[in-house]
Amino acid sequence: MSHHFDNSYARLPERFFARQSPTPVAAPRLLALNAGLARDLGFDPAALAAAEGVDWLAGNALPEGAEPIAMAYAGHQFGGWVPQLGDGRAILLGEVVSPAGRFDLHLKGAGPTPFSRMGDGRAWLGPVLREYLLSEAMAALAIPTTRALAAVATGEAVARDATARPGAVLLRVAASHIRVGTFQYFAARQDSEALAALTAHVIARHYPQADGPLGLLEAVIAAQARLIAGWMSLGFIHGVMNTDNMAVSGETIDYGPCAFMDAYHPDRVFSSIDHTGRYAYAQQPQIALWNLAQFATCLLPLMGEREAAIAAATAALDGFAPIYQAEWLRRFAAKIGISAPQPEDGDLIETLLSRMALLRADFTRVFAGLANGTARAEFAEPEAFDHWAEAWRARIAQEADPQAVMAAANPRRIPRNHRIEAVIAAAVAGDMAPFHHLHAALSAPFEDRPDWAGLAAAPAPDEVVQRTFCGT
Repeated sequence: MSHHFDNSYARLPERFFARQSPTPVAAPRLLALNAGLARDLGFDPAALAAAEGVDWLAGNALPEGAEPIAMAYAGHQFGGWVPQLGDGRAILLGEVVSPAGRFDLHLKGAGPTPFSRMGDGRAWLGPVLREYLLSEAMAALAIPTTRALAAVATGEAVARDATARPGAVLLRVAASHIRVGTFQYFAARQDSEALAALTAHVIARHYPQADGPLGLLEAVIAAQARLIAGWMSLGFIHGVMNTDNMAVSGETIDYGPCAFMDAYHPDRVFSSIDHTGRYAYAQQPQIALWNLAQFATCLLPLMGEREAAIAAATAALDGFAPIYQAEWLRRFAAKIGISAPQPEDGDLIETLLSRMALLRADFTRVFAGLANGTARAEFAEPEAFDHWAEAWRARIAQEADPQAVMAAANPRRIPRNHRIEAVIAAAVAGDMAPFHHLHAALSAPFEDRPDWAGLAAAPAPDEVVQRTFCGT
């Protein structure tokens, strides 16, 4: 497999990372392999599933051509500055070049690194399966995201909350793992040489059309604006939008205490560590802009005379809102059957969302139900839907095929929190069948199949998951 690897990040100066091999595990056992993704990357799924392949999926062996490193970065965590973070439990094995493009192979739960901050560097089974399912669901929903190539049990126990839990590792695939926090790491050290090298690297890798640091800033702003609008259109809450969790590639990264909403409310928070609602659903666009302002600050030393640089960066940041608003309107208009939205359609969408919030209607089921006539039943007071639906029906009467537009925009099912928890509980007990069943259903979110019907249901009152947790 050596011909697949070309490790451009590992060729950057040594202060960008620490060279670190994964820590071997006791008894690797393959739990899940993403065969389609493996083929896209140029790998033979059968070879990966064999003993030798499982060894390197677990970190017990390295594929020829890999150059394992732990990446350095910093970040604002819940608004508080942390000057050094880095890959504390992950190893970048290398970069695979395939017909589909260049991708990082990143092993999560690979053991301690110089950035571990007293952690054990391991992961337990629950967060590994959670990230696998959620990231692959996002990919099927056409939202830019990291992907999951494989999940492997380690045969070792991991201590979490004074409980021994089964260990696992995840092999994650991404366009790259470069974060806003990567830029912050060098900006905080006033290392202009490293900032320039990192900027050139990111432009060459992700935005070759960008003209210098300002062009890079504008490209990342646009990518993030479109990404966050995509999250919002699905009721997705990232849960921990720290600057070290914002990828400059524009991909969703780090599925920790994230969740898809059941009952809709703009102030919804799931993360057990978000005590103030900083990363609530409705806050996500503003937090993204805040993070991008930190990114812009890092680039200022590369943008010439300071006052002119600040003016140019501010103008670039002012471009976030119109890009986001246009993408938000496009996505939500499609969800109600409008293919070419007009500005006034925003009021129609906002009115529906307000009534959903007031009555805690299920986000996914309301929108999916608009096409098949079941949306009204999702409201505790159906008259609230009726009053809105009169204006909506008049509007979509102007559309050529609103049913097709809605069908393409609204998934039948999402990775609901209670389903994820049930899958994890079964896997801990040794049964992976529920995982594979749910994964198959989430991989085709716009299709209906009789054996998937129950997965579209909202949770019963005793099934509602109120809090989600980081995997560390």
